[in-house]
Amino acid sequence: MDLRQGILSICAAVGLALILSERSRCAMTWEVPRFDGWYNSLGYPKRGAVGSHLVRLVPAHYWDGVYQPVQEPLLPNARRLSNLLCEGPSGLPSTRNQTVLSVFFGYHVAFEIFDSRAPGCPPEFMNIPVPKGDPVFDPTATGKVLLPFQRGPWDKESGQSPSNPRTQVNLVTAWIDGSSIYGPSTSWSDSLRSFSGGLLTAGSEWNMPKEGGGQNLMWSAPDPSTGDYGSQGLYELGNAWANENMFTAAEGIIWFRYHNYVASKLHEEHPEWSDEKLFQNARKTVVATLQNIALYEWLPGFLGDKKLPPYPGYQKFVDPGISPEFQAAAIRFSITMAPPGVYMRNRTCHFRKITNLDGTSSPALRLCNSFWKRQRVYVETSQDVDDLLMGMASQIAEQEDNIVVEDLKDYMYGPLRFTRTDLVALTIQRGRDFGLRSYTEVRKALDLPPVNMFEDINPELSRTNPQLLHDIAELYDRDISKLELFPGGILESLEGPGPVFSAIILDQFERIRNGDRFWFENKQNGLFTDEEIQAIRNVTYHDVLIAVTSAEASDIQNSVFFWRDGDPCPQPAQLNASVLYPCTNATKLNYFDGSKAGFGIFIVVLFLFPVVSFLVACMVAYLRKYRYKKFQRRRKAGDRTEEPSVGITAYEWQGFKKHLNPVSVEVCEKRRLQVFDRYGSTLRCLNLGNQDYLDVLLSSDRSCKALLLKVPKEYDLVLFFDDESKRTAFVKHLHPKVTDVSQEIRVKQMREKELLKEALTREQRAQIVETFIRHAFSKVLEIQRCDAGDMSGVSREKAREVLRCELTASEFADALGLKPDSMFVDSMFTLADKDGNGYLSFQEFLDVIVIFMKGSPEEKSKLMFSMNDIGGTGFLSKEEFARMLRSFIEISNGALSKSQAEDGIKAMMQAAGFDDKEKISWEDFHFLLRDHEKELQFAQLNVKGMEKQGKKRLSRDQRVSFICPANSDIKTDGQDIRRRKKSGVHTPNVYVKAKREQYIRNPVQQRIQQFKRFIENYRRHIVCVIIVYGITAGVTLERCYYYALQAENTGIPETSVVGIIVSRGSAAAISFLFPYMLLTVCRNLITLCRETFLNRYIPFDAAIDFHRFMAMTAIILSVVHSLGHVVNIYIFSISNLSILSCLFPKVFNNNGSELPFKWSWWFFQTVPGMTGVLLLFTFSFMYVFASHYFRRISFHGFWITHYLYIVVYILTVIHGSFALLQEPRFYIYLIPPALLFLLDKLISLSRKKLEIPVVRAELLPSGVTHLEFKRPQGFVYRSGQWVRIACLMLGTDEYHPFTLTSAPHEETLSLHIRAVGPWTSQLRELYTEESLLELGAYPKLYLDGPFGEGHQEWTDFEVSVLVGGGIGVTPFASILKDLVFKSSIRSKIQCKKVYFIWVTRTQRQFEWVSDIIREVEEMDTLELVSVHTYITQVAEKFDLRTTMLYMCERHFQKVWSRSLFTGLRSVTHFGRPPFVSFFSSLQEVHPEVGKIGVFSCGPPGLTKNVEKACQQMNKRDQAHFMHHYENF
Repeated sequence: MDLRQGILSICAAVGLALILSERSRCAMTWEVPRFDGWYNSLGYPKRGAVGSHLVRLVPAHYWDGVYQPVQEPLLPNARRLSNLLCEGPSGLPSTRNQTVLSVFFGYHVAFEIFDSRAPGCPPEFMNIPVPKGDPVFDPTATGKVLLPFQRGPWDKESGQSPSNPRTQVNLVTAWIDGSSIYGPSTSWSDSLRSFSGGLLTAGSEWNMPKEGGGQNLMWSAPDPSTGDYGSQGLYELGNAWANENMFTAAEGIIWFRYHNYVASKLHEEHPEWSDEKLFQNARKTVVATLQNIALYEWLPGFLGDKKLPPYPGYQKFVDPGISPEFQAAAIRFSITMAPPGVYMRNRTCHFRKITNLDGTSSPALRLCNSFWKRQRVYVETSQDVDDLLMGMASQIAEQEDNIVVEDLKDYMYGPLRFTRTDLVALTIQRGRDFGLRSYTEVRKALDLPPVNMFEDINPELSRTNPQLLHDIAELYDRDISKLELFPGGILESLEGPGPVFSAIILDQFERIRNGDRFWFENKQNGLFTDEEIQAIRNVTYHDVLIAVTSAEASDIQNSVFFWRDGDPCPQPAQLNASVLYPCTNATKLNYFDGSKAGFGIFIVVLFLFPVVSFLVACMVAYLRKYRYKKFQRRRKAGDRTEEPSVGITAYEWQGFKKHLNPVSVEVCEKRRLQVFDRYGSTLRCLNLGNQDYLDVLLSSDRSCKALLLKVPKEYDLVLFFDDESKRTAFVKHLHPKVTDVSQEIRVKQMREKELLKEALTREQRAQIVETFIRHAFSKVLEIQRCDAGDMSGVSREKAREVLRCELTASEFADALGLKPDSMFVDSMFTLADKDGNGYLSFQEFLDVIVIFMKGSPEEKSKLMFSMNDIGGTGFLSKEEFARMLRSFIEISNGALSKSQAEDGIKAMMQAAGFDDKEKISWEDFHFLLRDHEKELQFAQLNVKGMEKQGKKRLSRDQRVSFICPANSDIKTDGQDIRRRKKSGVHTPNVYVKAKREQYIRNPVQQRIQQFKRFIENYRRHIVCVIIVYGITAGVTLERCYYYALQAENTGIPETSVVGIIVSRGSAAAISFLFPYMLLTVCRNLITLCRETFLNRYIPFDAAIDFHRFMAMTAIILSVVHSLGHVVNIYIFSISNLSILSCLFPKVFNNNGSELPFKWSWWFFQTVPGMTGVLLLFTFSFMYVFASHYFRRISFHGFWITHYLYIVVYILTVIHGSFALLQEPRFYIYLIPPALLFLLDKLISLSRKKLEIPVVRAELLPSGVTHLEFKRPQGFVYRSGQWVRIACLMLGTDEYHPFTLTSAPHEETLSLHIRAVGPWTSQLRELYTEESLLELGAYPKLYLDGPFGEGHQEWTDFEVSVLVGGGIGVTPFASILKDLVFKSSIRSKIQCKKVYFIWVTRTQRQFEWVSDIIREVEEMDTLELVSVHTYITQVAEKFDLRTTMLYMCERHFQKVWSRSLFTGLRSVTHFGRPPFVSFFSSLQEVHPEVGKIGVFSCGPPGLTKNVEKACQQMNKRDQAHFMHHYENF
């Protein structure tokens, strides 16, 4: 304690030194008091200062002993108590004839020494329930009405424990130092001063203060009767509450005038004085006058001639602090004396009539309608103020009793959301808020005689109104110890404050006087001389009024606080409410009225951001596709010369939603109508010669351009001509060519719309054909009719056509998925077309299908034999047999060259021993198929539409393949692998462990084992996910906990709890996720870390996937964050300013205006709002363009929009830096990852600046471009890694990733780039011969890399499986070459066996891969590599055609030990690889291997199937398959 006093003494000395320096500057010989009350007491500088504690006379009484108030049901309802306690008639005069001027002067004195009415922070509400059926506030008896009440300000360091209960604070100085005149701070005072002549700034008149300066210093509550709000029209005075009503404002104006009056007098006497000296001298005189009048003139009259003891001199140990008993109870006694209205009169005693809103007149201004008036119709000029003051001096106040007029009890001003309230109930509730002790306890503390019964409180009242005391006693359960201080003090009052209130009031003013070092009677402060002190003691309030108003001395009585007989201008009558204009009723206001539509529209607009970005992305995608197609058309146009159109030009119509196709038509001599495209290629050929008649329909409207030619058994031909003349020429063109005696052309005209409806389009014909085929299969396979398809969308006439539909050869070929000119189609169609009319009827089609679907192997082979027995002799010649084999090989869609096909046929015939035979019988043919009877058994004919009949499809294990079911008798691929492995002499013998025994577990054990395997397989991923998302959850919960439970000083718990918690919690998570997301794209650092021990703990392969997960989590949380702020802004838009000022003390100052800012202010006029909207807009573009679909279509758009991450981080930093609610924290999370990301970027930039010359370029088939370029110095990489390149000719800002196909030991780098998009197509175009001739040299590249990925880890496994699909084989080309090279130089590597699965549509599509594999096979002397090629561009495995192709391949391999299709030693399969069966074989072949590496690259469908197979295998308690993949 001594230390604290020492520190305070030092502070006081420093403060005194500053004051003395200021004094010397102003050349004043006395100490100038501070405006905020500090250093009045040098021993305790904060005593009586702004923000000082209220000083309790008795200890606090809270429900919990700390801060919770005692409320219902322990205490009666405040409104019910108010109705009982203070209900009564108005119009009873003061028993001691106190004037209304005394009442409002008392209010002014109260404003001078305390202010605790402003709401505290955080906002805590003690709303008062209104009893059901209350005649004023609940006339409809809803029982749901609440009178708003907000707890007052308190010291945040209090209220922590019972020994430190909540302590309220005073927002003004406790001294009578003129704070109600000059303000409680220097800045406030400066805002009122004119800085000229020591005067305060005047307004429109010289003796009136200025109005509405907008300094937010004055309290500006809304007008309850009109709803007006804002600072405009309010006087700027030192008392923040001066404008509460016109009468307290008049008191403030008096003292404003008096200051200027004194300053002017001083200026006249001392013209040489500076403004500051004049102001300070006037100020000390005015303050001394106020002290004198308040304590020696007003106070004795208010207390009933109870006077303070004589001034003992300054007592430095006296604390002047306001007691809560004084503020919340004793001084409130004066509300019983407030009248319902106030008179106005002039000097001649003429009392002014007041015209009301409805045109009637009243004798006085109504109190309840005079709160917070901006439009002061009757008190507008200085003379009006004079008239009001003279009226108050003549008007007698209400009686000093328990009755309070309805203007204060029922119509006190409230907030805008409920404009009226009850002042008595608020006073009672304020006492509970302040924790006041009971009436009896306070009496005891004041050494007053105790009272034991309610009747003892006021015997006179008990005699005159016993029912009142009885009802009050009932409310308190007749327990007088519960009676609160304010009701008890009101009840004991008789002709003035009772003993308790009087004692409290006297104690308060005595402490203020005795503890004030600057009290005017203190001769030690050097403010005044004895003569000046005496002069001040002689000044009365009458003197002040006469000095500053137009009244003469005789116009106002000398003792202005009382009116006695003989005093001038007696009041006409004692006012009561009945003669005055009624109070306006309470109204409710929803702050959000008028904002609902705009707010809703804006929220919809926010939700449309992704839609807009999606539409923009669609436009970009469309433009990219259009340009790409245009580029492709230009390339095709350059490849072939456009042939001139033949015949008559027209436009073919193919449907309502399709564009017209430019064509030319011609009728040849063979009576065939041919339709050509604009390049001269035949689109369609119609045989018109075998028809009895031709139906031609012509349009009769719309310029007569349309023509419809009905084509039986096919879809119709609809042509549009340029004009009618061309159409007529075409019709005439038909006659000489196709007309003969037996053929007729029937021409009919109709409207164009009807003509188009009549046309059978290609789509409709396809629907008929599909239904035809489905119904055929429903007959064969006994499929339910509902599954066979319906014809609900076809007219009845066209439905009949299905039954008599006949297939053309092209439709039959299309149904089989083959080309119309295929030999297989020609043979089969000729066999099936029994009547030879060129069409297949329903029955003819059915006969063939039955054999293929249900026939035995013999029947199927006989059918195949008959298809190729053209002459029907029962024998096949060598040419016919070769033709049959060619038809099978033809199915491979060009997978074999012509020479390869001939070699295959030769091998088949040699294997069958047909070299010596001229003819082959069916028995010979069937003998050839003896080894493949099982395949033939399952072989069917795969027809379009059949794939939808899932019930009849064969399972994958039933299909002909190199892998068969476990219970099958056919050798599996696993057996084939084992067989080949055992026969290899160079294969190291690593099979030393026995095969694991497989235990049969129950389902629960299996699930447990699967879960264990899952944890084991993905432990690195799980740990990283737990760490990242654990931190995310941690920072989220920390913020949620803070704002929900700990941040009480922010006002969160009582306001927007959910919105703030959601927004701040999600913001914390976003602040962590967005910065650390950068680490997942630090390619260079990831590549470096792969080579360290970190690779054992961090799954670097999953970096991009983790980037996506973090990004999706971040965007979801961003949406949640935005929704939280939407809720917040709605809450803020309907919250009082008192709440917002607690939440955002740096933004809002609570000045009582209550009305919050509109929602638009939050969105468009705050930095967080604007940046938040911009961030959402940016995110919408980034995320939409980053989606898989748009990333593939427009990689450049994805690249550009992803560079917006710079904007995102800048906006995010700005977004949080405004610190509306908390100090910015985002940069704390951003700095570490941003530095690492910047380092990674610097590494990339250092490489990007190097121009890499291309040494060789080759354009390969299937749009593949092979680039070989110089290897930069110091460029070290591993097989399977990738680089990013940019071409100088195509711009240096667009980089694309490609995997290196060169091996690390090679001197150059090579890439194989497939032209699948605009950039890769343009790159290919640059390296064409024409472009190279024009450029003169190969275009140079920018290189960025290498970057690591999972494929480079193939060396870490004894057994690795490489799965490449399409162009996805590029990383494996590098790996295979690297493997063979390392094995050739006897390099020590862990990998002992590699299985390479190459999945391609046709082998010819990537012939360069075949070359690499061939090279690998030649160098692979140890048989480390096993290659399996899958050709997918053939029909399904169980299809009869593929079965025959499969047989051809096996026979060729038997003879030549090479694949018929690839020319490689590797096995060629048809269809998609069954990965599960393949992996099962590997587990059996390599039982000793614990982990098998699986590396896949290709389209997402391929990698997903591999991943599913690995997951399925990893459920078993055998070898673990670790999958690494990359998609393109």
